[in-house]
Amino acid sequence: MSVSLIEQQHIYAHLLICLGVNLQPGQALRIRAELVHREFVRMLATQAYEAGARLVDVEWIDPLLVATRLQHSRQEYLSYLPEFEAARAREILDTDWAIISVSGSEYPSAFDAVDPELMRTAMAAQFQKLAFWRAGLMRNELAWCVCAAPTPAWAQKVFPDLPAEEAVQALWREILAAVRADQPDPIAAWSEHDSKLKQLTAYLEKRQVRSLHFFDPAPGEDGKPRTDLIVGLTDRPRWLAGSGTTAKQLTFFPNMPTEEAFSTPHRQRAQGWVRSSRPGFPFQREVRDAYFRFEDGEVVEFRAEHGEEILAQYFEIPGTRRLGEVALVDTESPIFQSGLIFHNILFDENAACHIAFGKAYPGGVQNGDSLGEEELLSVGVNQSDMHQDFMIGTTTMNITGIDADGEPVPIMEQGRFPAEVFQSVSA
Repeated sequence: MSVSLIEQQHIYAHLLICLGVNLQPGQALRIRAELVHREFVRMLATQAYEAGARLVDVEWIDPLLVATRLQHSRQEYLSYLPEFEAARAREILDTDWAIISVSGSEYPSAFDAVDPELMRTAMAAQFQKLAFWRAGLMRNELAWCVCAAPTPAWAQKVFPDLPAEEAVQALWREILAAVRADQPDPIAAWSEHDSKLKQLTAYLEKRQVRSLHFFDPAPGEDGKPRTDLIVGLTDRPRWLAGSGTTAKQLTFFPNMPTEEAFSTPHRQRAQGWVRSSRPGFPFQREVRDAYFRFEDGEVVEFRAEHGEEILAQYFEIPGTRRLGEVALVDTESPIFQSGLIFHNILFDENAACHIAFGKAYPGGVQNGDSLGEEELLSVGVNQSDMHQDFMIGTTTMNITGIDADGEPVPIMEQGRFPAEVFQSVSA
């Protein structure tokens, strides 16, 4: 029997509550979403209360109102954040709430006319004042999940040839397929998927991979290979994928969908160059066809066909010229196989290998979650107020690992993980 789109949406909401944040009876839930998602937020709230939630609290977002402040406020006021915002974030952390963020904007171009310097001022002030909050999320002190729901404006960026309503329906189908809500047994499908991702991380750790050589022989505009980049990891790397575990040993999924395995690079060990394969969105502004060249871990040259001035502003922030994440995604990812550019980082980062500039995840280092900032810095973990992903994976990308003894480790051939990645773990 076929399941209708609305029934799949309810299944999706159930998955986010029972798997995404694994909500426990008596636990409070905070949802962050734009006003356009109110119907889906109500579905989430219903599922949460049925699971025993103590309270569902919603932070409603209006991008146009945020843009209004950036464009019309006095610049000296943009760094102001009231103390109650920090107090609320502290209470949420201290009392073990769960967090769901619903992405997908009603106004994807809301910030196109905003000076990126003003964006940088406001965002940097917020991240600095709420640094403890971001650190808590990165350390999995509580269960959190980023998901998505369509809007007409977003849907028509993905499906520009369809009328608005048809585009929304088409995007819903893509989202529901990506989160396995269209499967006969979605929970079993997620369990199988999580197990396979964990096999990948087990292979990388079993082979003691210490660096990754990304090589894409397809020629760039300068005639050189599109990508020839070595990313060195720390001396005690840890690979993460799929589900995570909170401090109270509850399993959750930080992203739904998720297709990546990622680790934390050493801040001084990136050499070579790389080109982006999908748009990135620093300050919520689009950057396309970017080129980055590294020396001793730092970006020393960059350019972009579109949005180069945005990159320049982003790289003014301390720590953003160094890497905070390196992630592997097979082109067999259903998101890549859809053939779509989603213009949404949650989906596009799960379609292709990517790197991130700025703040690193402590969890990508063995015992990293127990280390302070100075200790993390001493083992090579990058520090910054910002974290921005750029996709680099293609169907012609090859990746070779180098192990602790300097021996090569096969990881990816023409965008695919070779069969031995999974066979060697199960053997």
